[in-house]
Amino acid sequence: MLLRTVIFAAVAALLATQIPAMIQRADHPPEAMAAAGAPAKATPVSVTSGSVTLEADGRGHFNGTFRMNGKSVDGLVDTGASLVAINESTARKLGYSANGLDFRYTVNTANGGTEAAHVVLDRIEIGGVRVKDVDAFVLRDKALTGTLVGMSFLKKLKSFQVEGGNLKLIQ
Repeated sequence: MLLRTVIFAAVAALLATQIPAMIQRADHPPEAMAAAGAPAKATPVSVTSGSVTLEADGRGHFNGTFRMNGKSVDGLVDTGASLVAINESTARKLGYSANGLDFRYTVNTANGGTEAAHVVLDRIEIGGVRVKDVDAFVLRDKALTGTLVGMSFLKKLKSFQVEGGNLKLIQ
C-alpha cells in the first residue's frame, strides 16, 4: 500500500511540473520561441546630421543596419573588438573576391584563435554618421556568423557614449 502511494505521488509530481511546459510549447510554436531568443534588430532612435543614437536590445546589445561600401549590413557594435570584423560571405557582398583575401593573420576571438584577412572598407555609414577608410578583418564564415563593428570604426568618431540604455555616435 505504501509503495502505491509513493508511486502515485511521484507520478503526480512529475505531471505537475511538466504540464505547464507542455502548455507553453503549445501556445508558442518553436519558430516563435526561436525568434524570441534572437537579437532584436535595433533601429536608430534618433538621427541628426553627423550623429545617430541606437537603443539597446533586450540583451543590452547595440545592433543596427549599417551601410558598408554602399551595401546594407546588420551589425553589432562591439567595443571589445579592435577592428570591424566581417565574415567571408559579407566580404563577397561588399566586393572583395575570395581569391583576393589573404588569411595570414591569427586573431583571438571570444571563441578562440582563428585566421583572418585584412581589408580596408571604403566607408561605413549609419544614420547621419559616415566614416571612410576603416580597417577590418575578414574571418571565415565558420568563425564568425555576424558583423562586429569594432574600435577601428568607433575611434574615427568624435565621440561615442552610452547613456540610459542608448548609444550615441557623434561624427
